[in-house]
Amino acid sequence: MTKEENEKRLAYLKNIVLNMPEKPGSYQYYDDLRENGGTIIYVGKAKNLKRRVSSYFHREVDRYKTKVLVSKIRDISYTVVNTEEDALLLENSLIKKYNPKYNVLLKDGKTYPSILVTNEYFPRIFKTRHIDRRLGTYFGPYPHISAMYNILELIHKAFKPRRCHQPITQEGIDAGKYKPCLEYHIHNCEGCCIGRQSREDYLENIRQAKEVLKGNTRELSEWLYERMMANAKLLKFEEAERLKERYLLMQDFVSKSEVVSHTITDVDVFTITDDDNRKNAYINYIHVKNGTINQSFTYEYKRKLDESDEDLLLQAIPEIRDRFGSTAKEIIVPFEMEWKMKDADFFVPQRGDKKHLLELSEMNGKQYKFDRLKQSDKLNPEQKQTRLMKELQDKLHLAKLPYQIECFDNSNISGTDAVAGCIVYKGMKPSRKDYRKYNIKTVTGPDDYASMQEVVRRRYSRMKEEGTPLPDLIITDGGKGQMDVVREVVEDELHLNIPIAGLAKDDKHRTNELLFGFPPQVIGMKTDSELFHILTQIQDEVHRYAITFHRDKRSKHALHSELDDIKGIGSKTAEALLKAFKTVKSIKGATLEQLATAIGTAKAQLVYDHFQEGQQGEEA
Repeated sequence: MTKEENEKRLAYLKNIVLNMPEKPGSYQYYDDLRENGGTIIYVGKAKNLKRRVSSYFHREVDRYKTKVLVSKIRDISYTVVNTEEDALLLENSLIKKYNPKYNVLLKDGKTYPSILVTNEYFPRIFKTRHIDRRLGTYFGPYPHISAMYNILELIHKAFKPRRCHQPITQEGIDAGKYKPCLEYHIHNCEGCCIGRQSREDYLENIRQAKEVLKGNTRELSEWLYERMMANAKLLKFEEAERLKERYLLMQDFVSKSEVVSHTITDVDVFTITDDDNRKNAYINYIHVKNGTINQSFTYEYKRKLDESDEDLLLQAIPEIRDRFGSTAKEIIVPFEMEWKMKDADFFVPQRGDKKHLLELSEMNGKQYKFDRLKQSDKLNPEQKQTRLMKELQDKLHLAKLPYQIECFDNSNISGTDAVAGCIVYKGMKPSRKDYRKYNIKTVTGPDDYASMQEVVRRRYSRMKEEGTPLPDLIITDGGKGQMDVVREVVEDELHLNIPIAGLAKDDKHRTNELLFGFPPQVIGMKTDSELFHILTQIQDEVHRYAITFHRDKRSKHALHSELDDIKGIGSKTAEALLKAFKTVKSIKGATLEQLATAIGTAKAQLVYDHFQEGQQGEEA
């Protein structure tokens, strides 16, 4: 598009905006003129149409995706409504109808089962995925299959609806047309097909089953209890026993399913959780009836234009409520909403059972996000590594991904047997072939800073001489002090540009913060995050590596024998001598002939001469 064409396009669009009313409504953007068959690419809502639409053209749009949308607009239409609630509902219906390219996309194409109560002479109750309102009354849908089966199991145990598929008529029953099936013989059916159960009694059971499906379990339990006690007073003990069994089943179901007070009669709960890069949002929905969760599901929405959390919720709430057939008058949300809805009020709880429900919904949303991330990482491990490297790069503002990370640690006891270790992580995984051990050569005494400088100097001087690729990040096992001494060597002496970070510990010797920069600053990071776990793992690994090397070196000194100092005498000869004479003192006192018997003449002479020279030196 040329500059002149773009200016003409903007002039045409601004003219439409100037004539818009300052009333609530919905607006639609097209990718071409409507008379040319333009397609709707975006549907929005507004409390004030003129003000909202003009904001796209009369101020600088700072979001890239929105800039792209504005560049694609060729025509605008709008619909005026009476209230904000109507605008919200209209937007939702238009999005469903046209599925615009730049509107939020619901990443869910599943169909969930529902429970059907048929309109037959003797109704049946079963699960189905096919919706045909002519067949009967539907309850659901049920995103959690196990919850649906739990309800069906209760209904079949308590109310025993028939499970056969044959059409039953009163004429057929009177004529003795039907025969009892296996379900009758195993007491899963009362035998309505053979006249053992009246239609009135059967329909009463179906009515009670519908109350369970509606979530009115507590009211039904109370009604069953009253009927049971009434029959007991009338000495109808068989009927009372039957009601008692049903009542106990209901009580057991209520105790397992009720999560909050039964005074919360009919409430919808919505929360939103963003992913790490705000590309997707996870909206959790919970429907509570009489303290029991009837519906619970998490939907994933894909952002198209960097929509705010409120915008996403406003689009999702009508859609989800319509999908589940919710008519709750109260909707619990995590923050105040500017928009209103018809026949329902938004509520942000601060305490109590409703606050508990909000927290429960948030927990479900976070768990769904975690599960999705875990699933994605399992299918593509490299994606996880790249994600963690990208996260670390963003946290530290590095110029490139920290693919190769190196970490150093010292180990000594009062300066003796001083050693150091260097571990290398590549792609957030340990590269053990690149690990290096160092014996401290130039430092005497317990000077950790000087030891660290020696190791770092030796490491990077050699890498510089050999032309080996330098690390993208150095991590020190320590805070500001360790970082400063490493920087002196890397930057001031070797003139290398390698970022340096430090992992500091708290009073309980637990890693609690990441330091970076000059002077070092604490980098904000949750200690329970996956990235912090990896960094802690790096620190633990270098500590383990240095300690193991130090212990090995110390063990060799502890097991050192005077026999090891004799030139020409190896470990096997020394072992043979100790086996024959038991102690070094006995070996010292042995004659040449005795030594020769154990290890041969030549080696015996070496051992004998060594100890004879030692004795002469002591006498002198």
